[in-house]
Amino acid sequence: MTPLTQQAGQTSVGALFRGRVELHPDNPALQTTDGRIISYRELDERVNRTASLLGSIGVQRGDRVAILSENRPEYLELLLACAQLGAILACQNWRLAPPELAHCVKLVEPRVVFVSERHWALLEKAGIGQPTPVVQFGADHEARLATASPAQAAIAAQAEDGLMILYTSGTTGLPKGAVISHRAEIARSLVGYLALGTRPGDTCLCWGPLFHMAAAEPALSALMAGSKVIVVDGFRPDEIARQVGLEQLGHLLLMPGMIEPLIAELEKQQIVAKGVRVCGAMADLVPAHQIARITELLGAPYVNTFGSTETGAPPASANLLEVGQVPTKLSKQQNLFCEIRLVDPDDRDVPPGSPGELAIRGPTVFSGYWNAPETNAKDFRGGWFHMGDMFVRNPDGTLDFVDRVKYMIKSGGENIYPAEIERVLLLDSRVADAIVVRRPDPKWGEVPVAVVARKDDSLQASELLDRCRSELAGYKQPKDVVFVTLEQLPRSTTGKIQRHEVEAWLKSRQAGA
Repeated sequence: MTPLTQQAGQTSVGALFRGRVELHPDNPALQTTDGRIISYRELDERVNRTASLLGSIGVQRGDRVAILSENRPEYLELLLACAQLGAILACQNWRLAPPELAHCVKLVEPRVVFVSERHWALLEKAGIGQPTPVVQFGADHEARLATASPAQAAIAAQAEDGLMILYTSGTTGLPKGAVISHRAEIARSLVGYLALGTRPGDTCLCWGPLFHMAAAEPALSALMAGSKVIVVDGFRPDEIARQVGLEQLGHLLLMPGMIEPLIAELEKQQIVAKGVRVCGAMADLVPAHQIARITELLGAPYVNTFGSTETGAPPASANLLEVGQVPTKLSKQQNLFCEIRLVDPDDRDVPPGSPGELAIRGPTVFSGYWNAPETNAKDFRGGWFHMGDMFVRNPDGTLDFVDRVKYMIKSGGENIYPAEIERVLLLDSRVADAIVVRRPDPKWGEVPVAVVARKDDSLQASELLDRCRSELAGYKQPKDVVFVTLEQLPRSTTGKIQRHEVEAWLKSRQAGA
């Protein structure tokens, strides 16, 4: 294969978006909840001006651009501008505490940081600024855009270039930056259309935070297909219910903790859905009766997903729960266009019916964690990405989740590793040892609980919770602190606290109470 033939077999997110502009310049691209509509022609001009502005700052192919903002049209404009330049947009989580945010920004060494007025104070608390330039959305940004060139520049991005960095919880206590390439993003879009039955032309209701794959990827998929994206500033049940009655929606994202309020709003407003292809996510963490009711109200099946930031919807998000069904079993169906293996700790395939760690390879897989060579070498060993999740393959080929190799808590759509919380608890000199385990929760699916052995009995739970509030994102806060003696913590022969035994003890203690 020559360089020219290889080049002809590749494309980029920016190039595909530009193709939609040429075909459908007057179609609506973005819509805000106050009724503002931006056509593909208008969005293209703003993207071009944003790319010109980035170029004037010195942003080049491969550079990182950080953004800390709520959902707004400028977020997607910046993402598409980076997609043309070959720069990588590092999407910061505004739920993080200042020390966590400082780590995430420092990790990627951005050429420039964009921030909204709402989150300016958080940026300052994190100590982010000089010598890195900071651009605030608003009047000054609009004035700079007005003087920037609206001309289309040559697209520098290539298929394997990074497009976004999305952050995931870290097993060692600090977030990691997952690099999503143009190739992976395009493949994820195609797999989504195939597996979910959504279609180009379906409206994307983008209410989830754009620092998450569950919002950024459907929005990009829609813009590469010429569809409309309605930008919603967070979870607003009244607005989502209203749009359900007005728009033909593709995949309506619903997360644990958000479904009950939406059910109430749909019933209150007596909304009749205009059309929803599919709804939901993470069925394992949603009460079965909620799944049945929301599918009845929307007239749409519920997606029985198992994917990740690192892999997209694959490996196992290909089956749907029927409208009105109260599911009793949540076996997963493997997606097309990916290979998977279930392996033992020595990376040998396990026999059918035996639990094994799921390893995957395929075009949707990410390009590794930013600046984490040791983690990448371990997780990509043998040329397969090892997800850290244990499954059993059933006789009919479906997959049943067993447990996580890397103990993780999934709370309201967010992943939490206990090490993140334990690191903060152990900073207190009055703590002899601490471990964090998961507890089932009717609203969020799971929540973290801290089990702490004290050196000083005067230490109060409120003091530890205050420390966690200052160091960690709100969703990572322990929902309870349980004090025990050091001797009560069960340990292995090597002295490691047995997390699953602590979890089982906590469950029996709660049942007894």
